[in-house]
Amino acid sequence: MNFDHSFGVESWRTPPSSGGRVGQNERLFGLRCIVCGAQYPMQDMPAGCPACAARGTPSSVEAVYSALPHRLAASSSGYRWGEWLPYTHGVSLGEGNTPCLGLPRLAQRLGIRQLSAKHEGLNPTGSHKDRMSAQAVTRALAVDAHKVVLASSGNAAVSAAAYSAAAGLPCEVATYRDMPAPFARALDRLGARRVAFDHGLDRWAHVRRQVEEEGAFALTNFSVPAVGSPVFGVEGYRAVALECVAEGCVPDHVIVPTARGDLLWGMYSALRDLLAAGLIERMPRLWAVEPFARLSQVLAGAPAQADFGGSTAQISIAGSTVTLQQQIAVQRSGGGAVVVGDADAARGVAELGAQGLWVELCAGACVGAAAQLCQHGHIAPQDHVLLLLTAKGDRDA
Repeated sequence: MNFDHSFGVESWRTPPSSGGRVGQNERLFGLRCIVCGAQYPMQDMPAGCPACAARGTPSSVEAVYSALPHRLAASSSGYRWGEWLPYTHGVSLGEGNTPCLGLPRLAQRLGIRQLSAKHEGLNPTGSHKDRMSAQAVTRALAVDAHKVVLASSGNAAVSAAAYSAAAGLPCEVATYRDMPAPFARALDRLGARRVAFDHGLDRWAHVRRQVEEEGAFALTNFSVPAVGSPVFGVEGYRAVALECVAEGCVPDHVIVPTARGDLLWGMYSALRDLLAAGLIERMPRLWAVEPFARLSQVLAGAPAQADFGGSTAQISIAGSTVTLQQQIAVQRSGGGAVVVGDADAARGVAELGAQGLWVELCAGACVGAAAQLCQHGHIAPQDHVLLLLTAKGDRDA
């Protein structure tokens, strides 16, 4: 395996404009449906594959690269993975290079050989969403968008507002009316326009109108049934897996807090490509953590397009929908879904706190998921488990 561990400082830090340093990966060939395989030329397809949508099973599209490199060069910015991502240069606040931390005491408590945590809360705005925002807002600049729009009442909203501000683009966020005060305060400070609604589907309808009638650039899904977020943003999550592998962290299992599966799919697609390139020897099993049964029901035979009701304080992974991208990621990797309620998630937060890690509630649910998987024999004593800690804990209610 050929790894280049030469670390360097990104030489360009000024936010780009549409006429500035926005660099598209020359290997980027087009787009492909993750379900039916239909291929499309380079374009924005925020509603996913039209062929699958016409059949009543809306599906995400992914980027297709004409060739991928057979080496990894680790460094200080997600853009230094440019050969593996849509854009090699773009708007950046210094995202990426988050640490993989060993948790030996917690591993001993769980009865496994090794436990690691990828702490995405150390990104600039405090969550993994910065990976998506960097690539997605850069795409908006590349197509001369006049405004970005999204539906979020949490980490994605704050991240999008920050990256849009850095890029000099107006940002409009459709939120719940009772959005937690820390998030609302952050949007105000970052200059984003907040449009509040009582119901989730009303937020999505607003985003759709902004895209179809006003020509705004969408950063999140607005389709019903749901697909993942627009492709150029989701591809940004590939850098999480690339960083892990470059550091020599190739676990047997990866546990990921999951709403609609953007992070989960980004991890899967990068690991799949790393395996094909001979840079890892096996595919880790991916496990989606959810606060109530959604994907779990789909894996048991329920239709992915159904609505799965439930309530939770794990706001970052709340919601009643499932996407095909999360279903495919766990099935093809040999993983599955684990339901972790709020009480067990809170216990996980406390256990991670005892290791010096301050994380949001759904990140704490990773510990509960690992315990369940160990108890049911899916994780063996000799295995290495990686927890994806999605955000720091300062915004939890």
